[in-house]
Amino acid sequence: MPENYDVIVIGGGAAGMTAAMYSGRARLKTLLIEKSLIGGLATNTALVENYPGFPDGIDGTDLMRLFDKQFRKFGVDIKLTDVKSVENPGDYKLVSTFRTDYRAPVVIAATGGRPRLTGAPKEECFKDKGISFCAVCDAPRYAGKRVLVIGSGDTALEEGIYLTRFAREVLISVRHEEGKTRANKAVREKALANPKIHFLWNTAAAGFEGDDLLGQVILKNTKTGECSPVDVDGCFFFIGFLPNTHIFEGLLNLSPEGYIITNEDMETGIPGIFAAGDVRKKTLRQIATAVGDGATAAYMAERYVGEFKFRY
Repeated sequence: MPENYDVIVIGGGAAGMTAAMYSGRARLKTLLIEKSLIGGLATNTALVENYPGFPDGIDGTDLMRLFDKQFRKFGVDIKLTDVKSVENPGDYKLVSTFRTDYRAPVVIAATGGRPRLTGAPKEECFKDKGISFCAVCDAPRYAGKRVLVIGSGDTALEEGIYLTRFAREVLISVRHEEGKTRANKAVREKALANPKIHFLWNTAAAGFEGDDLLGQVILKNTKTGECSPVDVDGCFFFIGFLPNTHIFEGLLNLSPEGYIITNEDMETGIPGIFAAGDVRKKTLRQIATAVGDGATAAYMAERYVGEFKFRY
C-alpha cells in the first residue's frame, strides 16, 4: 500500500527545501524526496555573494546546510531515492520510487536541472576548481584574471560581457565561423565591440588541464582538427541547461526546452501539482528566485490541501 502524505516535494535544492519548510511549518504531513544529496546546484558554488543576509558572502554548500538544518525542524520526512514516475490517477497523486509508492493530494516539482557539459576529458576534475556555470555567482573570484567562456548564445555573450567587469580578459570559444553566433544581433554587436573580449572562432573544448586548479583549456580547431592549449584562470560553460523533467513528460505542459510551464502561483495546469525553482520556465535562475518559488508553491499547496480536506 502507498504511504500517505499531504504534500510530496520532489527535489532537495533551495526551492524544494523552502517548499518543504513552509509545508511542514503549516503542519502539513510533508515528504521531501531527493535522489542524491540535499542542496542542489548551489553546492557547486564556492562563494555566494548575492543571497541576502550574508554581507561577507557564504560558501554554497554551507548555505545549503543552513537550509537543510532549518527545514528539518518542522518534521519533514526525507527519503534519499530516485523517483521512477509521477501519476495523476484521480484526486491523489501517486509518486513511485524503486521501492515504495507515496500518495498525496499535492506534489511540488522542484527537480531543478543540470548544466550541459562539453564531454571533454577531465572536465569533471575541475568543477568548482576553475570550471563554473554562473558568472553572476563566481565572476568576482576572477578579478584581474583571464577567463574563457564556452558558448555562443545570448547567455554566453551576456555573461561574457558581465565578466569583463571583473576579469582583465575574456576569451569566448565559438564553434562557428568568424562573426557567427547564436546570440541576437544586439548582444553580438555589444560583445564584439568590447575591448576586453576576444573571440576564438571555429573552436571547441577538447580537454582541461591543471594541478589542483584549472590552468589550461585545450581547444580544438573545428576546421583543421588542430589542438592548442589556452592558459586561463577559469572557464565558464554556457552551452545549455538541461531541466530534470523526464518523469513529468506526458503529464505536465513542458516548454520546447523541457521546462515546466507554470503561472505566477506555480500552478502547472493540473490541480494539485505545482513547480518551483530552476525546473520552471523563467527568466532568472538564482537561489533567491528559487526560494521565492518554493514559498509560493507551498503557500498554494496549503490552500489546495485545505480545500481538498474540506471536500472530503
